[in-house]
Amino acid sequence: MSFTIETVRGIAHLARLAVDEPELEAYTQVLSRSLDLLAQINAADTTGITEMAHPLDVAQRLRPDAVTEPDVREACLAQAPAADAGLFLVPKVIE
Repeated sequence: MSFTIETVRGIAHLARLAVDEPELEAYTQVLSRSLDLLAQINAADTTGITEMAHPLDVAQRLRPDAVTEPDVREACLAQAPAADAGLFLVPKVIE
């Protein structure tokens, strides 16, 4: 599949991108080559190949689920100009 300049112009419009006319031809070629490459990848025979999330057969090391930071909530709220019920109060900015 190949892109046309009109297709690229439409994609740029939908994405709200300002693309100059001289750049349209270059983008059209790049996008068309990208689609051609994807078509080649899709054509590869993957019969008998198992899917994998990682090429190495290792388990991921996990850290223990333990609290490591002190609770400084009250100290932060004490410095706030306004707080209520454990929340920071801020002025309304949208009317």
